[in-house]
Amino acid sequence: MKVIDTNDEGLRTLIHDYPRVLAKFTSENCPVCDLLAPPFEQYSLDPAYQNTLFLRLDVDENPVARKMMDTQVAPFFVAYCRGRLTECDTLRTEEGVEQMLRNLQTCASVAG
Repeated sequence: MKVIDTNDEGLRTLIHDYPRVLAKFTSENCPVCDLLAPPFEQYSLDPAYQNTLFLRLDVDENPVARKMMDTQVAPFFVAYCRGRLTECDTLRTEEGVEQMLRNLQTCASVAG
């Protein structure tokens, strides 16, 4: 499934519609956001993650997403398992994103 661009309202709805959600909060003029865009897109198309929804939100346009980041900087990743936030952090490497995805896979399988 391709990455879905959404907003604060869409995020609130979609985290309850899908068992696993990985949201990437981006910002304009963020070189690391641009660097991680291709791998994030590839993960969204990978059959290993077919039951995970990949979302992208622009924090400059979504005040709730910006507040979630608190003092962090983009790209900020947030993982949800069955509607509950399980992990969030600023990630700067593809390996960091992949580890968060692996953790999310484990969470969903443990949750049943």
